[in-house]
Amino acid sequence: MNRVWIFTINKALEASVLHQIENLGQHFVQHWTAHDQALAAQFYIEKQRLLVVKVNEAVYAASGCSIDKLTRFVKQLETDFQIQLLNRLLVAYPHGNGIEVVPSSSIKTLLANQTLTPHSPIYVTDIATEAEQNNWLQPLKDTWLKKYL
Repeated sequence: MNRVWIFTINKALEASVLHQIENLGQHFVQHWTAHDQALAAQFYIEKQRLLVVKVNEAVYAASGCSIDKLTRFVKQLETDFQIQLLNRLLVAYPHGNGIEVVPSSSIKTLLANQTLTPHSPIYVTDIATEAEQNNWLQPLKDTWLKKYL
């Protein structure tokens, strides 16, 4: 089973910056360990806005220390690129061929002006497994954002 972490990038980034982040992420997962055991991990950026990290726990499971390493790496990306990745109040939804990211505080306005509806798909980023990621697009009414309806 693959364990998954999703981090929402708060703002659009130029392709060159995304490429730098992708390279750093690839380097990180190639050298990521848990108790001195290499983790079978993947790193990629989904549609320029969602940073995805996966670990194949059938090979070796991520531990508390390795998860701490991931958190430190993500915090360093935030500092180096002046972005937010750990802000769990960011909301991502499909927009055209990409992904729009907004603060959750704007959901009421987006619903009022019908940019979003209760049935609009929202990326659920607080997932833990690849199986959940396979169903990460959920209607707004079925997410934690339903409180804004």
